[in-house]
Amino acid sequence: MSQEKSPKTPILVVDDDGDIRLALEMLLQYEGYEVWTARDGVQALARLDSEFEATGRRPALVLTDLKMPELDGLGLLARVKELESPPPVILISGHADVAVAVEAMQLGAANFLEKPLVDNRVLVTIESTVLAERLTRENRGLRRQLEHPWEIIGESVATQLLREQIQQAASSDASVLITGENGSGKEVVARNLHLRGPRSTEPFVTVNCAAIPDELIESELFGHEKGSFTGAHNRRIGHFEAAHGGTLFLDEIGDMPLGAQAKVLRALETHEISRVGDHRCIPVNIRVIAATNVDIQAAVEDKSFRLDLFYRLNVIPQRLIPLRERREDILPLAEHFLELAAARAGRRARQLTPEAQERLLSLEYPGNVRQLKNLLEGACVFAEESVLDVQDLDRILGMGPAMSAPGTEASCRDGDPFDAESFEEFKDRSEAAFFRRKLEANGGNIKRTAEQLGMQRSHLYKKLDRYGLRN
Repeated sequence: MSQEKSPKTPILVVDDDGDIRLALEMLLQYEGYEVWTARDGVQALARLDSEFEATGRRPALVLTDLKMPELDGLGLLARVKELESPPPVILISGHADVAVAVEAMQLGAANFLEKPLVDNRVLVTIESTVLAERLTRENRGLRRQLEHPWEIIGESVATQLLREQIQQAASSDASVLITGENGSGKEVVARNLHLRGPRSTEPFVTVNCAAIPDELIESELFGHEKGSFTGAHNRRIGHFEAAHGGTLFLDEIGDMPLGAQAKVLRALETHEISRVGDHRCIPVNIRVIAATNVDIQAAVEDKSFRLDLFYRLNVIPQRLIPLRERREDILPLAEHFLELAAARAGRRARQLTPEAQERLLSLEYPGNVRQLKNLLEGACVFAEESVLDVQDLDRILGMGPAMSAPGTEASCRDGDPFDAESFEEFKDRSEAAFFRRKLEANGGNIKRTAEQLGMQRSHLYKKLDRYGLRN
């Protein structure tokens, strides 16, 4: 059992029997542990406090007798559990106290050892408990890293309320319908609902309903069997099956064709799906979160969205406030995005000058949080100093869509196509201006724009992505 410990792992041994305390101290020191000792619960708490104040350390584990004067093992367990980052507690009990020790485990003890103590069992129990605690802490750290890109930043009343609502809704399996403008953070909310809920370790599957051609959406959602249609060379698992046990995020649900809406509704009500080309029912256990930037109630009224599906999805409605209506969040978000950009580049985060802060606060952000993020990332690419100044922002603002200050007239920032230096640049500028004008005329509604232009939504999405028009 003489496994090397690195660097000396501290263990607090608490027992009012001096002989047992000494025997455990000698055993654990021989195995390479650092041993702290106390004769009862009161002295143990004092040792925990003094060590933490002096070194900032906690023991990796507390090994305590159950029966002690003043403060016994159960009392010590309760007090240790109140500490920030509490260490695991192993209780030592006599044979007659085993039932109490089992009860203590239900109250949060990591394990218990029965007297008389056997060296081998003591060491195995301690090592396994210390390892389990280390793995738990590492998992928490990894979880925080995974959650970080989806952190909800801001201190506005709207953002604080949003965090509270997510915390309340996360534990439920009820469907959520998130509405809000493009770029307002609908996927961030969906990710938080997933990560903070009981399905967090299961799949999170995202489907952009608007980007899938109408003729393929059934196959994408429910899968298909080999030979079920031209081009179906192999069996395909759909997004519903892929999300089994976890969360299915149906983004841009307002652009889903009516035929697919009926089948989605049936799947949600029966918790079963059938692949295209197969009549067998496959059970699916998923939580559905949907999102849209269209006025879904208006879509219900004009018969482009099913009323029954709306009610099925809108169990927990969540409307996101645009960034221009919560300006207190702009600078905290800006700092967050600068830190992320710096971490990717392996350098210190740039600081915003006062003038740059004023410029950020003056903009309207039709593309919301996503537009702010892209603006800062672009500015960081060209910035030559360790700070980000207003000139760095203006360089990017001059290249992209207008984000005029409140009450000012938006100017076209694409540049005159006739000033282009090549025919290819002329075509790009003209096409970008054309798609922007059509999109604005339709209030940003991609489905309506695609129908007006007589093109598939998936093709329009590619064009908008190419020209940076999907804010």
